[in-house]
Amino acid sequence: MASGDVSYFGIRHHGPGSAASLLQALQELKPAAVLIEGPADASALLPLLARPEMQPPVALLCYPEDDPAATSFWPFAEFSPEYQATLWAVANKAAARFIDLPSSARVASVEAAEKTDGTEVTVQVETAPHLRDPIGTLAQAAGYEDGESWWADIIEQNPEPGPIFAAIADAMTTLREGEGPLAEFEAKREAHMRLEIAGARKEFDGPIAVVCGAFHVPALKATRPLKEDQALLKGLARRKSTMTWAPWTGPRLALGFGYGAGVVAPGWCKHLWRTRDRHDAATLWLAMIAAVLRAKGHMVSTASLIEAERLARALAAIRERPKPGFEELRDAAIAALFNGEAVLWALVEAELLLGADVGEIPPDTPLAPLIEDLQRNQKAARLKPEALERELSVDLRSDSGLFRSTLLHRLNVLGVHWGKLTDSGRSRGTFRERWALSWEPEYAVRLVESLIHGPTIEKAANGRLIQMIGAATSLDALAALVQGAITANLSEASTAGLVALEERAARSSECLEILASVPPLAVIIRYGEARKTETARLSGLLERLIIEGGIALAYAARDLDAHASAALVGAMRKADEAIKLVEPEQDVLDAWRNGLAAVLDGSRSTALVAGCAAHLLYEAGHLSPEAAAGLIERRLSPGTPVTEAAGFFEGFFSTAGQRLIYDESLRGAVDAWLKSLDEDAFIAHLPLLRRVFSHLDSMERRRLIEAVLGRIRRLPVGLTPTPNGDEAWRRHLERLGPLLMSGNGNG
Repeated sequence: MASGDVSYFGIRHHGPGSAASLLQALQELKPAAVLIEGPADASALLPLLARPEMQPPVALLCYPEDDPAATSFWPFAEFSPEYQATLWAVANKAAARFIDLPSSARVASVEAAEKTDGTEVTVQVETAPHLRDPIGTLAQAAGYEDGESWWADIIEQNPEPGPIFAAIADAMTTLREGEGPLAEFEAKREAHMRLEIAGARKEFDGPIAVVCGAFHVPALKATRPLKEDQALLKGLARRKSTMTWAPWTGPRLALGFGYGAGVVAPGWCKHLWRTRDRHDAATLWLAMIAAVLRAKGHMVSTASLIEAERLARALAAIRERPKPGFEELRDAAIAALFNGEAVLWALVEAELLLGADVGEIPPDTPLAPLIEDLQRNQKAARLKPEALERELSVDLRSDSGLFRSTLLHRLNVLGVHWGKLTDSGRSRGTFRERWALSWEPEYAVRLVESLIHGPTIEKAANGRLIQMIGAATSLDALAALVQGAITANLSEASTAGLVALEERAARSSECLEILASVPPLAVIIRYGEARKTETARLSGLLERLIIEGGIALAYAARDLDAHASAALVGAMRKADEAIKLVEPEQDVLDAWRNGLAAVLDGSRSTALVAGCAAHLLYEAGHLSPEAAAGLIERRLSPGTPVTEAAGFFEGFFSTAGQRLIYDESLRGAVDAWLKSLDEDAFIAHLPLLRRVFSHLDSMERRRLIEAVLGRIRRLPVGLTPTPNGDEAWRRHLERLGPLLMSGNGNG
């Protein structure tokens, strides 16, 4: 374990057993300095880890000042050996330093290695080296299926580990003898660590402890001329970097997100760490599983818990494990608590194995400006970031609710989707929003990336939206961006968006994008009072767009294919709903409805679009029931090609099938058309009928069947016939039921 006055401790990153053994070894050695695998230029930040306000999981955040997007993270958990080594060093007044390549050199080296195709590297999440798993290799040699179980038995659950660090060093030496030469980047890392160790030897009187990944121990202990390491690092590219601490989350410590060694179940590792000196760790873990199950409404008896613990100990004995491990407790829980239903294990995974921990950092920690501003806003809004999803309801009429909503909308502009609206489009008129909140650590990366737009959330969101407005190529995209700017109370972006929207509207003749721009602007105008939005300028622009859309509609409806027809029909319906929402002046309404009438009368209008125009005019009262019935009779007459008749039928009734229940003249026209179809044509149009009638609920379908069978005058709507009722009615119902009540909407 020792080389001169230096002791090497090969650990498993995020290993609670490694951390416990390391603390014991440090207490025995009492080193003057603790050297830790990590970016050397971040050593000044290490003492902050020992502050009482620093609550892991946290991550060291490093990013180049000229390219904040190239951000790296080094995560630390409560059970990480590196974290515990730092706490020990600060508590015992020993020097604590990182000795790995500086973050500035690492980013430059990684970029140089990855820019082989000329692309930019945007985000680098720092992990341990991407080598094959050395622990897995040793585990296979020992007859284990995986490295986790082997390391747990030998290190983390071994009641008498002995000189374990020396044994690990010997094992890694043997393992690396069969390895080829390291990649250049990894060789530079180990060279830098050797030079840092050599410098510490000269600087400190007394023992020195080196804490690093087990794989590196043989290379760091090796005696090599300093000149060779210096030559390897000569000309190492560097970029000026900024470093700070950022909150991390328990789920993000899971395998694939943390160090290369991974943490399959952070919640389990945390449990191992906190119960390392207790004999009832297995009992407590099973009790935690039972608590989660009970909270989810599942009955778990004390007898079942006792049986689960007995089974876990029996499994450990059968598998020759020193005591029940994660696998034994999981298998026992499934058998005794889940009644053998392994699929139910998913009920506890997220809450118990990943956890909901979100780290905290001291308020005076030097932060990236946007992260600092976010913390100020979170405190003002009284919103604490949590890893697991929770619901939040805000009332926009209160100052606190409006502040929370504005903050979440601004963060969404920056790509920080901490909150996602769950009732968008449903409760906007109630002055209430409902959000689902869930914090992810990469949001800190997004905030760092957004520094190019401004140093505060408000300024950065303004800058980001103004950039997006400048890049928008369509009127509808601009309208959506303006809606986002006003919703997030971003005045600079709102002003820029309105100017761009007006300029684009003056040049646009594309009907589809004009119509698509109407709904977002209408929502702002109709519900803008919830955010105290000034809408006068917007109202004038919207009215102009409605008039222009009506004028362009007749030309846009000509000779369309199926895809274009469906797109235009969807835009027409949404625009019509939006126009009703804002209730514009009569001349604006007339312009829109004149456009619909021009589509209906146009000889080249696509049948589907013409049918939609007829329906919208009918709903607005500009087409009387008698006129609508006559129109449908003509459009669905035997002289009309079947495909055109079908298109008109779908355009009119796809959202108005319920009209057939109450309007006998419409129903008669449709009935006459269906009777005129031969058998093959009727069967070919069954998918169309199903699509149309799929919009009806079960009661509406029932009423339609009764109306079609001519019973609506004699039988109250919705009333089921008695067993002694008309047998003819019953036979018809049996034949029509499978047709009209399938309602799958996909033909």
